[in-house]
Amino acid sequence: MRWLVRLAALFTAGILIFLVGYILVRGIPNLKLSLFEWTYNSDNVSLMPSLINTLLMTVLALLVATPLGVFAAIYLVEYAPRGSKLVKVVRLTAETLQGIPSIVYGLFGMLFFVTQLHFGLSLLSGSLTLAIMILPLIMRTTEESLMSVPDSYREGSFGLGAGKLRTVFAIVLPPAMPGILSGVILGTGRIVGETAALLYTAGSATKIASGADFLFDSTRTLAVHMYVLSSEGLHVGEAFGTAVVLLVLVLAINAVSSLIARTLTKGTQNDG
Repeated sequence: MRWLVRLAALFTAGILIFLVGYILVRGIPNLKLSLFEWTYNSDNVSLMPSLINTLLMTVLALLVATPLGVFAAIYLVEYAPRGSKLVKVVRLTAETLQGIPSIVYGLFGMLFFVTQLHFGLSLLSGSLTLAIMILPLIMRTTEESLMSVPDSYREGSFGLGAGKLRTVFAIVLPPAMPGILSGVILGTGRIVGETAALLYTAGSATKIASGADFLFDSTRTLAVHMYVLSSEGLHVGEAFGTAVVLLVLVLAINAVSSLIARTLTKGTQNDG
C-alpha cells in the first residue's frame, strides 16, 4: 500500500509537471511585447485588455460572493439551531450547486441578468454570474472552518461576559480565517479560469471596461481570450503565450493568498 500511494503521488506530480512544462515550452517563445500593448487589434492580438478585465471581474465577483458566503456560514454554524432541517437543506443545496457545470450558470446568467434585468453582455452580468457560481464553495469552506474551532473557545468567551456577536468576530473568526481564505483562493482560481459562463454573460469584446458605465461594458477575460485565439486557429502561438500569463497570474494570486493566510495564522498563535 505504501508503494501504491507513492506511485499515485508520483503519477499525479508527473502529470502536473508535464502540463505546466508543455505550456511553458509552447508559450514562452510566443511572449512578445506586442501581446502587452494597451489596445487590441488583429495584428498584435494584445492580451492586456483581457488581463485588466480579468482582474476587474475577479474583484467584483469576490466583493459580492465573499461577504454573502461568510455571513451565511456564520449564521448556519453560530446562530441556527444545530441539526435543524434548514441547515441540512442549505448544506445539501450548496453541495449540489458546487457540482453544476459552469455552462448552466452561464445560461442562468444570460436569462436573468442579461435578458430579464437588461444588463446586457457586460462586466456586471459576468461578475454576478461568477459570484453565484463560487458562493456555495466559499460558504461551505467557511462553514467547515468555523466548525473546526473548538467549542471551548466560545464557552470561554461567554464565561468572560462577551456577547454572541463579539465572540464570533473576535474569538471564532481569527483561527478560522486561514480556512476561509482557502475557499476564497479556490473561488478565485475558478473565476480566473472560467470561460463557458462568461461567453453567455460578459461577451468577448476586446476593449478595457472603462468610463462611468464600465460595469455595463462587454468584456473578455484571459481565459476567453485564449479560447477565442485558439478556436480561430490563426494565433495559436499567442494563445499559448496567453496561457503562460494566465498560469503566472493564478500562481501569483495563490502565493499572495497563502502568505496572507500564514501571516494570519502566526498572528492568531501569538495572540493565543
